[in-house]
Amino acid sequence: MTMKNLVLVCAAAVLGLSVAPKLFSPAEVSFAQEKLPPPSREAAQYSFSPIVKKAAPAVVNVYVRTRVQTFDSPFANDPFFRQFFGRALGRPSERVMSSLGSGVIVSPEGLIVTNTHVIKGGGDTAIRVALADKREFDAKVIAQDEKADIAVLKIDGAEGSFPYLRFDDSDSLEVGDLVLAIGNPFGVGQTVTSGIVSALSRTEVGQSDSQVFIQTDAAINPGNSGGALVDMSGRLVGINTMIYSQSGGSVGIGFAIPSNLVRLYADSAAGGRKVERPWIGAKLEAMSHDIAQGLGLNRVSGAVVTRLYDKGPAADAGLEAGDVITAVDGVEVVDARGVYYRLTTKGIGQSARLTVLRSNKPVDVNLPLVGAPKPGKDDAKNLSGNHPLDGARISNILPSVADELGLDQSEGVVVTSVRDGSTAQTFGFKPGDIIAAIGADQIANVDEAEKALSTRKRLWQISVKRGERVLQLQVPG
Repeated sequence: MTMKNLVLVCAAAVLGLSVAPKLFSPAEVSFAQEKLPPPSREAAQYSFSPIVKKAAPAVVNVYVRTRVQTFDSPFANDPFFRQFFGRALGRPSERVMSSLGSGVIVSPEGLIVTNTHVIKGGGDTAIRVALADKREFDAKVIAQDEKADIAVLKIDGAEGSFPYLRFDDSDSLEVGDLVLAIGNPFGVGQTVTSGIVSALSRTEVGQSDSQVFIQTDAAINPGNSGGALVDMSGRLVGINTMIYSQSGGSVGIGFAIPSNLVRLYADSAAGGRKVERPWIGAKLEAMSHDIAQGLGLNRVSGAVVTRLYDKGPAADAGLEAGDVITAVDGVEVVDARGVYYRLTTKGIGQSARLTVLRSNKPVDVNLPLVGAPKPGKDDAKNLSGNHPLDGARISNILPSVADELGLDQSEGVVVTSVRDGSTAQTFGFKPGDIIAAIGADQIANVDEAEKALSTRKRLWQISVKRGERVLQLQVPG
């Protein structure tokens, strides 16, 4: 066998052609070398069609209809006017808002994964899914996580087996691998686009500390969110989530949530469990040029341990402030998000091997993966009463709470959740808001917050720290 024939045999294998070396004609060799028109039916008819036929029936269109109440008055959206002037703002009217996206069936029972931003509506929301064979069903949300942007739905009231996609190991992907994106862009109907894996472990584009993305140049547009990214075996390797675009359309930079994280949420939802992120008891930051220079490192890569909590898993395992985590279980990580992603997909109850640079020397640390300690009964309270925080749940800022909410402090009181339709939601309180002061009282714990809110005031004055800003709310009592 000549080297030329060997190259053509390898090319044929990649394309799925069953061709023996002796069958190559001089014309076919010329076609391969000089990029001439294909000389044979076999060479011309290579197609992604078999992969699409396998994968497309499991990709659904997701339609979300939300009924929201609006008012005629331009002041209706102001919490102050809506709270105290009520009907004077005008007659309420009901408006139906519609949105669309995509989803992927991942079990024969009709379990669907999609993005949280696809199904998030608030108010009275109805979700309907349309299959590739034109059947339509109602669906209900059984799990969702806004930080990970993953939601799990279940087809409601249907019997029988549904077409579904099997998960593949997203860690096995390599840059340059062929992939297909399947979804419902712009509502035109199911569409398939092809491309390659452009990059792996993208962390700069997400909002959550555990978000890591696959980057692809397969065309992804509005409506593709929640759809499938499949490999050449027809298995699910990612959920298409967002694009980088200045025009609103595809420019060849799309991002998908890796299937290994999606599978964790799907399996947990199917088992009636909530995904619990490991708590390491340490604060990690991405490496910067200044930090690398200060530590005497020649690479700006890795996650720096900047703080350890006493008796936390990281401290007990032997991590030290100033350590630089460069790999988890032998897989390189470039920043803190990469570490959190690896630990999350590994799962509670396991142990992870961290490769650490300490004084410029590699050290291995075995870190047990445990759940965050739960707040005690006096550490968190649901607030109710005639005050602006009615309907909010607050908690003392324990180390685990600070980790979960991404807070830079470990003292004070933070809002952990806000009930839909509550007074607290009306006034714009959000999870992560730190209650710094109520009136003249500085708030250090939950008991002090409850006490400050228990006395009726003529004017409520509440100081709220949100990120780097301090907001002042003043409301008549």
